[in-house]
Amino acid sequence: MDMKKAILIGATGLIGIQLLKQLLSGDNYTLVTVLSRRTTGVIHPKLKEVLINFDDLENYKSDIVGDVLFSVMGTTKKKAGSEEVQYKVDYTYQYNTAKIASDNGVKQLVLLSSVGANSKAKVFYSKIKGELDESVQQLSFESVHIIRPSMLVGDRKDFRLAEKIVTPIMYAFSWVPGIRKYRPIKDVVVAKAMINSTLTNTKLEIIELEAVFKKAIL
Repeated sequence: MDMKKAILIGATGLIGIQLLKQLLSGDNYTLVTVLSRRTTGVIHPKLKEVLINFDDLENYKSDIVGDVLFSVMGTTKKKAGSEEVQYKVDYTYQYNTAKIASDNGVKQLVLLSSVGANSKAKVFYSKIKGELDESVQQLSFESVHIIRPSMLVGDRKDFRLAEKIVTPIMYAFSWVPGIRKYRPIKDVVVAKAMINSTLTNTKLEIIELEAVFKKAIL
């Protein structure tokens, strides 16, 4: 594989932390540019960390360059404080970064979405994920890879009661046909699947549920 340069937004989140580790430890990327509102605390010879204001992305155009953009930003309504702020993080910041990246000639986009993403969904979270999935497909990337996993598990910095309750239940019933594909998926697996997706140069690849597990073991 040719040596590549990666751009990563969302590096301080659950999946972003694992993505950064794997991108830096692997041999396929010579440079990983992290655009973040706060430092990752990571020091590595292949890491370029740029602390930015996502409300003023135009001032950072020259930093949004490379071969692949990994976009894994996300928040919850509770953490954001309102649907308006959640929309800004989950849609606006990611779309605007992707738009600049595509305009700058970045060839691939790998976007973390979610199971149930649908622009016509009544659930707000699913709706904005679906809207973003559709919007990035209109940009000028050579290939777009959209990852739609089920419930994410890993060492989160923030406590989420619903996940603590639902995760063991989902694991317990993961043997049931039809439910197995919705079983929780570990952060390290999703990160690996996202990196492996760049090996496919198809114009559009939407990777859902069970396919995410398979993509991780290529």
